[in-house]
Amino acid sequence: MSRKISDEDGQPALAAWRTRKASREEIGTAVRYSLQLLAQRYPGQAVEVRVPPFGAVQIGTGTVHRRGTPPAVVEMKTDTWLALAMGILTWEKAVESQVISATGVGSDLTAYLPVFSPPQSLS
Repeated sequence: MSRKISDEDGQPALAAWRTRKASREEIGTAVRYSLQLLAQRYPGQAVEVRVPPFGAVQIGTGTVHRRGTPPAVVEMKTDTWLALAMGILTWEKAVESQVISATGVGSDLTAYLPVFSPPQSLS
């Protein structure tokens, strides 16, 4: 990831995605911002989380890889990632629905999610 995304840029991008009216630029910002926070909270190189075409980060302690494909890789579409990051979708449901590709030891992201608190339901 190149430049750090501020909360002032990241939070509105997430809010725009939630409305389902976000531009491609806003979606990209939301993905990169959430991946950035994930990597800050869980530094390491054990698992690579990929959300093409917007970004990828390495997280988690354990196995260290230096080049090529890491031993644990998780890849998914943008809407799946953002739903997981925001607590709208659980890891278990994502796996059951087969909307992610997760390979290798440590590729279960349950302990890392959600990145943000789940939204409060309206009563």
